[in-house]
Amino acid sequence: MKPNKSLNMSLLMLMSMMFIMGLASMLLIYLNKSILLDWQLLSISTTMMSFQLILDPVGTSFSTIVLLISSSVVWFSIYYMDLDPFKSRFIMMIMAFVASMNLLIFIPNLITLLLGWDGLGVVSFALVIYYQNHKSLAAGMITALSNRVGDMMILIAISLTVTQGHWNIMSMWNSPMSFLVALCLMLAAMTKSAQIPFSAWLPAAMAAPTPVSALVHSSTLVTAGVFLLIRFFYFLNETPSLISSLLFIATMTTLMAGISANMETDLKKIIALSTLSQLGVMMSSLALSLPLLALFHLYTHAMFKALLFLCAGKIIHCNSDNQDIRKMGKIWSQLPVTTTHLNIANLSLCGAPFMSGFYSKDLILESFLFSNTNLMLILLMFFATGLTSMYSFRLSAMTLWDHMKSKPNHQNTEEEKNTLIPMTILSFLAVLGGFIMQKTMLTFTTPIFISLHQKLLTPMVILSGLYLGSQMFNQKMLIKSDQTTKYFLTSMWFLPDISTQGALALSIKNLKKPTKILDQGWLESMTTKTLKSSLKNLISFNYKLSSISTPNHQSIILISTMTILIMSQLAF
Repeated sequence: MKPNKSLNMSLLMLMSMMFIMGLASMLLIYLNKSILLDWQLLSISTTMMSFQLILDPVGTSFSTIVLLISSSVVWFSIYYMDLDPFKSRFIMMIMAFVASMNLLIFIPNLITLLLGWDGLGVVSFALVIYYQNHKSLAAGMITALSNRVGDMMILIAISLTVTQGHWNIMSMWNSPMSFLVALCLMLAAMTKSAQIPFSAWLPAAMAAPTPVSALVHSSTLVTAGVFLLIRFFYFLNETPSLISSLLFIATMTTLMAGISANMETDLKKIIALSTLSQLGVMMSSLALSLPLLALFHLYTHAMFKALLFLCAGKIIHCNSDNQDIRKMGKIWSQLPVTTTHLNIANLSLCGAPFMSGFYSKDLILESFLFSNTNLMLILLMFFATGLTSMYSFRLSAMTLWDHMKSKPNHQNTEEEKNTLIPMTILSFLAVLGGFIMQKTMLTFTTPIFISLHQKLLTPMVILSGLYLGSQMFNQKMLIKSDQTTKYFLTSMWFLPDISTQGALALSIKNLKKPTKILDQGWLESMTTKTLKSSLKNLISFNYKLSSISTPNHQSIILISTMTILIMSQLAF
């Protein structure tokens, strides 16, 4: 393996920035202070346009997590992208992606926030279409167009906020336009974080290289919407109707992702749908007026989700780029260390006791029980939690422990250092990161009073999900349904169809006959066909005139042409 200078320099830069941001975060948490830097760019009447940066404990700690995940991904890419002829281009796009996310984190101004927000959208499109083929282009287009809806909402929010005379996130107050601004911001966050009905792009974005998926689905693109709502939370909290709507949408998203993940057979798409499920959990925490708890779950989720994707990338890379879990098996004997890391990540995802996911996810579910929430939403959220452990067990069982179901595709049994070191770092954080952050960062002071059977409900749901996953794996529990219901469950509730050609199917069907009559009927006959015959006759006439060689005829043609030109000049 040849050392790549750009990869190594990028890794060194990311790790240096991570340590700097980590120290700044600890200092600001200790001092309990925030620093706001403001550069005035333009002043028109009483409205000032300025470039602002904010250094606060939330931003610096989130930036530390982003840089930690990014450095682990770049380290893993030294091995994964070794045979790629465009490694330098790949690493430049990764660095642009990380820079865009940091701009989004540190800019509290709604206008200049577009630098990071749009930067994420543009670079994510370039990364999704990295493998230049039709499938990647289709995935890139649905990703870009879905995110453009959110960009448009941000622009509308900017135009509606102009009445306040500023665009600072932290100084927004109630006005007649507050509800519309809050609605636009919520829709923008829903597109970036792939909530229903904008969920179709998230599994489609799996067309990108696996290190990109690890970065996108853990701490950057999909979490941008959640982070935007955390920044705007105290402004959004003034519109209770939107908050209650967000709770319903987030719960439905979690449920839909859990059902679809249990039906999926693509390894990367199963992990992508688990990301969608956890984004629903974060959004529901925001809807319960617990923004710091949502941020806490965002941090813990970033660690074990990046680990999951790196393990999946290692398994895919060592199995001839095969992603179908039905063709995998006995991975534990081929990649024992990777298997250990994958199991740690899955346990943390399920919320197993004393793993990172347990500290945040368990607290959110207990807050659900303690809050004044609709009983049906509580039941659906706990059912979705059971589905999480169900598909996690199914994933591990089918890929790691099941017998070999096809001809062995394994290429090499050596587990390289460049893959093991970043996975080991993330495994350590997936086990102890939640405990460390709870002791040092979390300022969750609301007491939760629930009964013993409510306290035991979460572990019982997780164990029930594991049991149902084992039953599904052993094929003792078969889902019997008609084709439409089965397709509804496996296709994310028809969302990919609605988001792509399905949205045009009705209009195409209704416009087929008018198209035949107008565009391909009398309109074509009256325009293109008539023009063709007229030009043909004119060319024939011109040919006959050019064949006349006598001087008299030539002079007649010349005089006639001059007469027509003179009359046309007089007319105008």
